[in-house]
Amino acid sequence: MATWIIETINSLGYVGIFLLMLLESVFPPIPSELIIPFAGFSAASGALDFWLVLLSATLGAVVGMLPWYFAGRLFGLGRVRMLADRYGRWLTLNAAEIDTATNWFRRFGPVIVFVGRLIPLIRTLISIPAGLAKMPLWQFLAFSTLGALLWNSILVGAGFLLAEHYEAVETFLDPGTTIVMGLVVLTYLYRLVTWRPSRS
Repeated sequence: MATWIIETINSLGYVGIFLLMLLESVFPPIPSELIIPFAGFSAASGALDFWLVLLSATLGAVVGMLPWYFAGRLFGLGRVRMLADRYGRWLTLNAAEIDTATNWFRRFGPVIVFVGRLIPLIRTLISIPAGLAKMPLWQFLAFSTLGALLWNSILVGAGFLLAEHYEAVETFLDPGTTIVMGLVVLTYLYRLVTWRPSRS
């Protein structure tokens, strides 16, 4: 995966970073922890500008969250609960878990969106209860952007500072990412097999 990410960034530059981060927001198993440090390496070498890397990464992340937000907002809680109990096996969610996520969001609101952007997998899924709770779009975008900007700043900065150790970091991250994705797949399969509709 690391080779594909590097080739995409090298060939498409800022557009490649934007597209990779958009894909990461729509499809959680693609990790920003692997995408952004490599973009930081490119900035350190002078091939890309540090601030434009940060801008394109953050923009891609925020745009990628919008489909999930609008899905929650347009479908509404009642319909999403019904769909979760009928077809939720494939998303490993049922109506009760949708209720739990929505209640947490209503309790903590924008803070959850901000903090959720710093947590793998959660950073994508948090957009759904935000839409279900009909969080104002401007507020969702503001807190999502702040969270994504903070997270991307850390990753771009790490890649920039570790540029001299590029080969060592790549050697570590590539198998590490494979292990993480393997764990994600195994967890998904476990949830798929043990999934049950809620009793509500």
